[in-house]
Amino acid sequence: MPSEVFRPDLLAGQVAIVTGGGSGIGRATALELSALGASVVICGRRPEPIAETAELDPHQRITAHVADIREEDQVDALIEKVLKQHTKIDLLVNNAGGQFLAPAETITPKGFRTVMRLNVEGTWLMTHAVATRSMIPSGGGKVISITLSPHNGMPGMVHSGAARAAVENLMKGLAIEWARYGIRLNAIAPGQIGTDTFMTKYPKELVAMMAETIPIGRVGTADEIAWMVAYLASPAGDFVSGAVLTIDGARDDWFGRWPPGQAADHEGKPLAEERH
Repeated sequence: MPSEVFRPDLLAGQVAIVTGGGSGIGRATALELSALGASVVICGRRPEPIAETAELDPHQRITAHVADIREEDQVDALIEKVLKQHTKIDLLVNNAGGQFLAPAETITPKGFRTVMRLNVEGTWLMTHAVATRSMIPSGGGKVISITLSPHNGMPGMVHSGAARAAVENLMKGLAIEWARYGIRLNAIAPGQIGTDTFMTKYPKELVAMMAETIPIGRVGTADEIAWMVAYLASPAGDFVSGAVLTIDGARDDWFGRWPPGQAADHEGKPLAEERH
């Protein structure tokens, strides 16, 4: 399928890795990068979802490898396979991550460590391996890490909020340190995105009311995040580094529509009140 936004050869010749490429944002990103001409390697812990993503690619530029990014030996083996096949890595998209909805007082030390290890340690292992084995020796590359919005506190997901904040700061610090090697690092912080996981795994009451908490009036789509990844991967994103790009329909800035307590249409005009 062609891209809806960019010219088809925008990323021709690039080699990209997308972690967590078996569903949601990871799948949409892999398919978009392939549509723009990139060779894309996706990884995940389960073979079936990533194989399905590869099968969905009409351009046949996506290859799938089973790997757990929390395990150093599996990360090293993945990077070795990619470099053996493609000789370079131009783009790393750290999309793999996860959390569970729980009151803070019920989160066990094991649960907290699990979220931190997947989101922070896994991102670090992939970023460090790709940088030291390909991007630094070759003189450049781009790393994009997917985090979360809002940034004003997430009740029920304090473990994930802490982990994603760590990843964003990691990207900012490395953007300074590795600028001398020509590496650009950024984070994209999606808000509420209508993925299968969000629509089916979260409480129905939460899903039903979510659009009303977003000033734009709807949840986002996985493609909208994929398009931002493609933008950053393209020459248009060459001067963007050390940034956190929040894509959430303005929800990070204001919880709900304006004016408060009054419904508004999608053009921002207050709707007429019904009087009896």
